[in-house]
Amino acid sequence: MILVSLILLLIGSGLLAWWSAKINNWWPRVISLAATTIMLSVMMVLWYQFPEGKGVNQWIVSYDRAWIPNFGISFSLALDGLSLIMLLLTAFLGMISILASWTGVTKKVGFFHFNIMFILAGITGVFLAMDMFLFYFFWEVMLIPMYFLIAIWGHEKRIFAAYKFFIFTQASGLLMFLSILGLYFVHGDQTGIYTFNYQELLGTTIDPTLAFWLMMGFLAAFLVKLPAVPFHNWLPDAHTQAPTAGSVILAGLLLKTGAYGLIRFVLPLFPEQSVAFAPVAMTLGVISIFYGAKLAFSQTDIKRLVAYTSVSHMGFILLGVYAFNELALQGVIIQMVAHGISTGALFIMVGTLYERIHTRDMQEMGGLWQQIPRMGAISLVFVMASLGLPGLGNFIAEILILTGSFVAFPVYTIIAALGLVAATIYALRMMQKVFYGKEQKMWKISDLEVRELVVLLPLVAVIVWLGLFPQPVFNATKATVDYVIGQSQIEIEMEEVGLLQGKYKAPGEQSEIPLLILGDQKSILD
Repeated sequence: MILVSLILLLIGSGLLAWWSAKINNWWPRVISLAATTIMLSVMMVLWYQFPEGKGVNQWIVSYDRAWIPNFGISFSLALDGLSLIMLLLTAFLGMISILASWTGVTKKVGFFHFNIMFILAGITGVFLAMDMFLFYFFWEVMLIPMYFLIAIWGHEKRIFAAYKFFIFTQASGLLMFLSILGLYFVHGDQTGIYTFNYQELLGTTIDPTLAFWLMMGFLAAFLVKLPAVPFHNWLPDAHTQAPTAGSVILAGLLLKTGAYGLIRFVLPLFPEQSVAFAPVAMTLGVISIFYGAKLAFSQTDIKRLVAYTSVSHMGFILLGVYAFNELALQGVIIQMVAHGISTGALFIMVGTLYERIHTRDMQEMGGLWQQIPRMGAISLVFVMASLGLPGLGNFIAEILILTGSFVAFPVYTIIAALGLVAATIYALRMMQKVFYGKEQKMWKISDLEVRELVVLLPLVAVIVWLGLFPQPVFNATKATVDYVIGQSQIEIEMEEVGLLQGKYKAPGEQSEIPLLILGDQKSILD
């Protein structure tokens, strides 16, 4: 019941926070903070108990009960190493978001924290659901409270941004639901058993043409949420208009549900179609890297600049997912965590600065380091993380993605590597415009307070830890990564070194053996 309890904890604390605002606005904050702290503690204990993680079919914790048995729908939740890391990130950034908005949100405080907790509950459900109907249910649960966060507590164009976010994500989510129904009926026609169970659907034999169109339905939802060019249009407006907590959750968590969906569902359910789609995905990834970087460089609104950096960074995730090897997929997982930490921190810094000077226009800033050196120093850490400085988590992610993807698609990888140069340009421009150079206005502002340091210093610690000691994350997710690669059944030829990496099935045998073929010699690896 531990997985169900986590979701009930978040939902219950959201309802209690909303009700407690009738007593005092202090209570919703305390209740929400306590709930996310408990969740983080539970995840840390599970990580300590299962440092090596577990993969599909070997769950750390699982829960399965019939929900609507007449339609083959069950309340099925399961936690493996990948889900564990994602839930650690969810609890941590949820706690940080609540602390970051502790004094910034003054109207409808109870309803604000209700929406925060329901978003976190939806995200938790997405990372745990092993029933496809239940997955879609939680996917939609994330949508409505984020709409309210933007529409009620956002900035000047919040209604437009909220509508745009809703339309993009709702429309793409419906396409995914049609694909889920397609899988449901195909499996039912073949076996006589109509079910939404993920593990049973994995073995479904589907006509290649139909499988391609079913995969496109899933991709519509996941690429919009990621987002990848040309499905990114909703993101800059949503980020720019959202309150600080909304931007942190949007960048740090909601975008990661798209990457998680690619790894958990698209590759295992549609392995052959994923291989065929890989060149297109790689192309979209490279375009996203450069297009996001170009638009980030051209912004004068600092929050919009940070928003476009997410488009660029998510391009690396597409590159790594469709490389179909362990190095690249491990890099993708690190990128999901590191981007959530670094970009979330940058949005907090932007929100903190906006509270002091009430503008996001970088043309009105400049020379602020002298007045706010602590803010400048911490901003520099996360700007360096964003451009991929060695010693920080983003560097580990991007070097693994590029190394892994080079094996499969060297030309795309070489082009994408130039994106690191583009990241350096827009990141350093942001620092120059805000903290260095000539003062454009005579601002009189205070440096970071104790509460703000309490919010930001743990983020600094985590991004440095990821850059220096990423092995615990690799250990936790290795079993899941191996399973995804195994399900994909990929053969990759490395013509440059005459190396063929593939699989061999003996006559009459069901299982396959990984092979490494070099020249005329064959050796069994496993």
